Amino acid sequence: MPYVCAQMKKALIQMHLAVLLWGFTGVLGRAISLDAPALVWYRMALTALFMAAILTYRKQWTPIARRDMGQLALVGGLMGLHWVAFYGAIKFANISIALVCLSTASIFTSFLDPLVNEGKHDIKEMLLGALAIAGVYLIYKFQAFYGLGIVFGVVAAILSSVFTVINKKIANKYPARTMVFYEMSTGWLFITALLPILFYYKPDTLFLPNSANMLSGEWYKNDWLWLVILSLCCTVWAQSLALNALKHITSFTATLSVNLEPVYGILLAFVFYNENREIIFEKGSDHFNWGFLGGMSLILLSVALQMLQLLRPKVNVAGYVKEKGGID
Repeated sequence: MPYVCAQMKKALIQMHLAVLLWGFTGVLGRAISLDAPALVWYRMALTALFMAAILTYRKQWTPIARRDMGQLALVGGLMGLHWVAFYGAIKFANISIALVCLSTASIFTSFLDPLVNEGKHDIKEMLLGALAIAGVYLIYKFQAFYGLGIVFGVVAAILSSVFTVINKKIANKYPARTMVFYEMSTGWLFITALLPILFYYKPDTLFLPNSANMLSGEWYKNDWLWLVILSLCCTVWAQSLALNALKHITSFTATLSVNLEPVYGILLAFVFYNENREIIFEKGSDHFNWGFLGGMSLILLSVALQMLQLLRPKVNVAGYVKEKGGID
């Protein structure tokens, strides 16, 4: 019994560390000077390379059926677009707004999942979705100067819900690392194919990472440093921690932990970028931004109520996390 408790405690720490690392992606996204498409291009390339090295070292390569490869390629492309939208939201607004909008992803998933997997819509979940959408509208109405960032954030949430539902169909067929490698590789190819269009319409796109001298006083401006940390720590390592944790905790416990990701991310944004001044108070004044606070409260309330519904799950087994079909 003491051994089981120790394993459970270790698994919980691993899961929360993974979620914390996922929450850190927003901070790194703001730290990297690259435009969103270029940032995603490098992140997917580096993640695929790191994952290939791990699979080769551990001899864990698994063959993929041709039909399933097409599905993984679709997920990879959607994941690439999701990240472009997410980092676009950070660039055009800030980390907090991007994460608040992204937290509505599970609500969109509740709409899409029954359509794709031939289930029935839950009226309670639909009402929660309406509550979250009302919150996004409030933020958009009272944060007009962040309008484009909010739109990108909602698009990122919708794309996240789409590839979550698609990924769910094959999540149990193959090892997670193998799936991540193929999704990152095909996503990278998809973003690469879109780059000519990007350069045509936006020729001033910042694509080459800043290579500030690591020994200088401005080492923190080195994009390569943050790109490697983003790919290796926040993607590969975080995914490995989550996989190990899922061997000893239930999917219900894992889901509750994953839902804390926006909270961790926003708190990190407050610490590193003092974003509490940007969003809690009206721009250029000390007056509370009641529009944003009200909208954020509605969204967080919808997420909290959704989490409460999980307190009475029909099936409570270790394994796949329904709300986490990809990696943030």
